Amino acid sequence: MATIFAEQALLPEGWAEAVRITIGPDGAITAVEPGAAPQDAERAAGPVVPGMPNLHSHAFQRAMAGLAERAGPEEDSFWTWREAMYRCVASLRPDHVQAIARQLYMEMLKAGYTSVAEFHYLHKDAAGRAYADPAEMAHRVAAAADDTGIGLVLLPVLYRHGGFGGQPAGEGQRRFTLTPDAYLDLLAAIDPRVTAGIAFHSLRAVSGDDMAAVLAGVDPARPVHIHVAEQRREVEDCRAWSGATPIDWLFDHVEVTARWCLVHATHAGEGELARMAASGAVAGLCPTTEANLGDGLFPARRFLELGGRFGVGSDSHVTVSPSDELRWLEYGRRLADERRNRLSGKARPSVGGFLWDAALAGGAAALGLPAGRIAAGARADLVVLDGGHPLLAGMRGDAVLDRWLFAGDARMVRDVMAGGVWRVRDGHHAGEAEAARGFVEAMRALTA
Repeated sequence: MATIFAEQALLPEGWAEAVRITIGPDGAITAVEPGAAPQDAERAAGPVVPGMPNLHSHAFQRAMAGLAERAGPEEDSFWTWREAMYRCVASLRPDHVQAIARQLYMEMLKAGYTSVAEFHYLHKDAAGRAYADPAEMAHRVAAAADDTGIGLVLLPVLYRHGGFGGQPAGEGQRRFTLTPDAYLDLLAAIDPRVTAGIAFHSLRAVSGDDMAAVLAGVDPARPVHIHVAEQRREVEDCRAWSGATPIDWLFDHVEVTARWCLVHATHAGEGELARMAASGAVAGLCPTTEANLGDGLFPARRFLELGGRFGVGSDSHVTVSPSDELRWLEYGRRLADERRNRLSGKARPSVGGFLWDAALAGGAAALGLPAGRIAAGARADLVVLDGGHPLLAGMRGDAVLDRWLFAGDARMVRDVMAGGVWRVRDGHHAGEAEAARGFVEAMRALTA
């Protein structure tokens, strides 16, 4: 059992002072006492906030971050970037994937993410053949998470087709494709100690029958994730195929509930936003990736007015920082609306405080974990900001989050606890040197 004392901490009911947090041997919080004496507790070195769940990650894409920023002979878009991603995927071995994921997950922890939903669709070898163990790549991702200590929700992805209406998969997709039966076999092969949900790549890549077969064969309590309406061309192609937008088609053919996470949903209209909000599904927003790919801006202000829930993810990992994701979410609306302070609540005028709390709740729901709050029964996922940082001097309550999200960066993150264990101390992870060596070796092999 461990006890932490924070001069100020963000609790579900708001900021509190002189907070004792007691953590049990299972990594869960057993008691939270505001207005308490420190006694023999360890003193946190600054304000304490709940760690952020990262609801959308493609770990292997960290290997190509920043390497697709060269203009091509035609207008660049998600679709031209996707070809570069396929070239990266072609050379990845299981040991590469583990090394890349380990480095990435360490970076996530150091930035303030304490859990991650890994949207994992790299299943087969370079020739498109199944490994002897169909979960070989999934095991590598799980091992990387175990090495670093980040909380993992593994989301194996069903990816079967190359386009709407069951078009054949292309050469670049051969490492991803599975039938529903093979997908269920893969799920069964994952170590039961690993928390796993399910994912459908997109309506381009699965049919309604594929989804029905999988949903009928799994525990109905598992979280379900899907990419949807990320690009305008996707919306246009879906209309040409079905007469409906991707979001409307999904709601018309599948029971979408609060256990679903609709990743991106960038091009959602008024009626679609209303359906999403009413269902309780979480909008999985990845603003730095969406900006990098030129996807567009999710109508976040209207979605929140309708009572919608959202969380954030680092997706392609061009940036690995929850503060960057939330800053870009707000700045996108400011640029589109030509106004300031767009995303807040009537009872929470602080944009930083509102965004952090909303993303905590949505991220925890999307992962299906008791996370995102400092409360008895929750995972002990704590981020200690650097109380000695000049920008945090004299800051109390939501001013701490406003400073961090809009004027700071990951250097404000001092200590990070995930699952009741200190993973980052004074900005460093104990395994960071070894992880960096493994990542460098993988990158040298891939770029040779």
